[in-house]
Amino acid sequence: MTAINQLYPQPLWQWFEQICAIPHPSKHEAALSQHIQAWARDKGLPVVEDKVGNLIIRKAATPGMENRKTVVIQAHIDMVPQKNNDKVHDFTKDPIEAYVDGEWVKARGTTLGADNGIGMASALAILGSDDIPHGPLEVLLTIDEEAGMTGAFGLEAGYLDAEILINTDSEQEGEIYMGCAGGVDAEITLPMVWEAPAEGYKSFALNLSGLKGGHSGVNIHLGRGNANKLLARFLFENVEALQLELADFNGGSLRNAIPREAGLTLMVPAEHEQGLKDAVSAFEALVREELAIADPGAVLTLTEVAEPKRVMSEHSQNTFIDLLNACPNGVMRMSDEVAGVTETSLNVGVITTSEQDVKILCLIRSLIDSGRTQVEGMLIALSNLAGAEIELSGAYPGWKPDNSSPVMAIVRETYQDIYNKEPVIMVIHAGLECGLFKKPYPEMDMVSIGPTIRFPHSPDEMVNIETVGQYWQLLLAVLERIPEKA
Repeated sequence: MTAINQLYPQPLWQWFEQICAIPHPSKHEAALSQHIQAWARDKGLPVVEDKVGNLIIRKAATPGMENRKTVVIQAHIDMVPQKNNDKVHDFTKDPIEAYVDGEWVKARGTTLGADNGIGMASALAILGSDDIPHGPLEVLLTIDEEAGMTGAFGLEAGYLDAEILINTDSEQEGEIYMGCAGGVDAEITLPMVWEAPAEGYKSFALNLSGLKGGHSGVNIHLGRGNANKLLARFLFENVEALQLELADFNGGSLRNAIPREAGLTLMVPAEHEQGLKDAVSAFEALVREELAIADPGAVLTLTEVAEPKRVMSEHSQNTFIDLLNACPNGVMRMSDEVAGVTETSLNVGVITTSEQDVKILCLIRSLIDSGRTQVEGMLIALSNLAGAEIELSGAYPGWKPDNSSPVMAIVRETYQDIYNKEPVIMVIHAGLECGLFKKPYPEMDMVSIGPTIRFPHSPDEMVNIETVGQYWQLLLAVLERIPEKA
């Protein structure tokens, strides 16, 4: 088997191997950050950790390029922690088990962290090189991008000297990104009234698994199943006929990942036990038929369990099921300006049950503020009808496209010269940090590039080896073409 650290370009893959070895899920980046800081100081590279934990590392220009414009290469340190149900893995303690599978690098049963580990590895490899020509260079590594963009929100003016920023968080070779969606978190809280379970009922756990999941932005248009919404549909269609009583509902784990798994505990009259089993089998067959192309692996498992201590009152249960079933999800509108790109979307990402309430956590994304506001209004109206509270938080701006961007022109021309074909200029339906950087650095010229990464935010995540080499060649060539200061 080919060792990852022997792939091309070797300096990048050697760094990626180190990154995989040090746990760094969102909110737990400290160990990797400290490792990088110690390495930079060993190399004699000035490194600063700002107030929120972002790292800024500087490297002087190579001889003869001192008068070029300063460039900052930017990546985020954290990764999305997602694993398959049968995988035993603690993202805060265990390394990522990356391996080569033909043309791809994958991970065993977990997310790989190529998003944004490859970009981070490329920046660190350039910092560590002695033979890559470049002007004055800065590397910005932000924290907590995947779970709230804390690092990008917290970046202050005065830390960066660069006039140009190259973001490395794009996920398709041959595409240059010049804009991205903004977003906001929406948390709906529905108060619960509980009552004692009825007599003569049997108790079951119903779990849905086997879905692909994926990034709630770049994969949202693919029509994959949302485990939360599918179980809500099952309940809506069967709760009355089978006289079901619901004890809890928990699904998904991240607001920015399409939920692959969800589960609930319910009670059913003993005389309807077979009816429940038949309904589960029929619904599994229906979902497999409907999602035969987009997401064919759905599995519904019904297991008898101990009787719960309480169940939802009839009113609470009906309100919750109606609310979740009615909640919009997926693509709200495709862009008219950028063909094939989602304009506005909603992901019903996480559902949790507690003694007091059930919470539904969603992520709204949109390329335009009015699209985001429209979906916010839908959720506010639904919450009002259900007697639920809604909190909108963590709003971040989109990155408005700039067709006259000088650095975009450099990247486009460089790509065409290297590969003898036109790259595709794109806007991405995901939350790149560039929009937030515009607040402290409004004049900074920005572009985003990256290798081909498939199924980020899911255990199926993989990065194409050949495109990592192509991305690396493009990045080095762009650095060499950065113009002199005015």
